[in-house]
Amino acid sequence: MANAKSPACGCPVAAFQKMISGKYKLRIVWDLKDGPRRYGEIRTGLLRGSSGSSEIAPRVLSRELKALTESGLIDRKDYGVVPPKVEYRLTRKGKSFVPVIAAIRNWGARHLAPANAMEMIAAE
Repeated sequence: MANAKSPACGCPVAAFQKMISGKYKLRIVWDLKDGPRRYGEIRTGLLRGSSGSSEIAPRVLSRELKALTESGLIDRKDYGVVPPKVEYRLTRKGKSFVPVIAAIRNWGARHLAPANAMEMIAAE
């Protein structure tokens, strides 16, 4: 069994960072925790929580979904019907990642929310 620090495996933190890098990956996985979603539902969920731009380029979202599928966090199911129906759902690996995102969310609520509130007050 290879050591986690061996060159063959690389750094687990760097590998993790590469897997989740991207503008929407964490939020997509978080939204899928409640069950399968279609492309449009994922897009709407991302828009609902965003600040700033009200558009997500379809190419960007498709690239994020493809990368999450290739990393084994989500599964894409094509029903092969007309009109096309495709759903995305968490894999077992993806479900095991949800508690990690929950911990990040909780940390953010504790440490980042007051700063954001203070910035909003200062801007008024």
